Amino acid sequence: MTVSIEQWLQQAKQQLESAAHDNHGRESALLDAQLLLMDVLGQNRTYLYTWGDKALTDEQRSQVNTLLEKRLNGEPLAYILGEREFWSLPFKVAPSTLIPRADTETLVEWALDLAANQQLPDTAKAVDLGTGTGAIALAIASEFPNWNITGVDFQAEAVELAQHNQQALKMKNAVIRQSDWFSALADEYFDLIVSNPPYIDEADPHLEQGDVRFEPSSALVAADKGLADLQHIIEQAPDYLNEGGWLLLEHGFQQADAVCELLKQRGFVQIENRKDLGGNPRISGGCWVAEPLP
Repeated sequence: MTVSIEQWLQQAKQQLESAAHDNHGRESALLDAQLLLMDVLGQNRTYLYTWGDKALTDEQRSQVNTLLEKRLNGEPLAYILGEREFWSLPFKVAPSTLIPRADTETLVEWALDLAANQQLPDTAKAVDLGTGTGAIALAIASEFPNWNITGVDFQAEAVELAQHNQQALKMKNAVIRQSDWFSALADEYFDLIVSNPPYIDEADPHLEQGDVRFEPSSALVAADKGLADLQHIIEQAPDYLNEGGWLLLEHGFQQADAVCELLKQRGFVQIENRKDLGGNPRISGGCWVAEPLP
């Protein structure tokens, strides 16, 4: 029995809709099916529309059905395809790192605003802590060729992946290194420190839902109701910030008040919060102004 491109897409769409646990999953069913088939065929979406009546070979059907089965079992599309777009840049992804999310682009936008308002130097030095795929570091690097960007991660697999992305994107003003937060950054000072650290409480029921079931818990979960790593970064950051430097942190939408309070207690000023695409408080940050000598 032969199956055409259009027939396979409709069958896959129905299966994905039936397996979906929410409206988003049902609404994205056709797109997911298209992306899986595009990956196997090595073609774009226009090809699928133009050649909808073209029959799939047995090998193509076998390959795409294998991918479909993974998606039906809940595996994130980004892991299946091995790639996710962030800041209009293609990033290779793997189960050793978090999947870059659009909400995190809010952090990049804030960095752009600081530069536009001349709150950062034209040749700023920045570091992304826990860089994962390198998405934040390389997105910033793409916008500021004159900046010096460092991305660090504790996991060797993440460092290797981020280095691959840095080389693939040809970001010559960025470097990826292995470091447990600030441990490998002794005697270095930055104008901007950014991070999307683990911030989910280990008892959070969302850890058993959706894509996060497949993502590394070490990149998701933190002690002290998800605040431990955020607090560690806030405490240590001033030792690595230039005068007037900024610290920007992603966190859970219910953690904004706590993070802002931690920033205030540590001595940061101009503290504020920015909302993500869903209107939830997602990024908090502040400026470091060293205390004057007595």
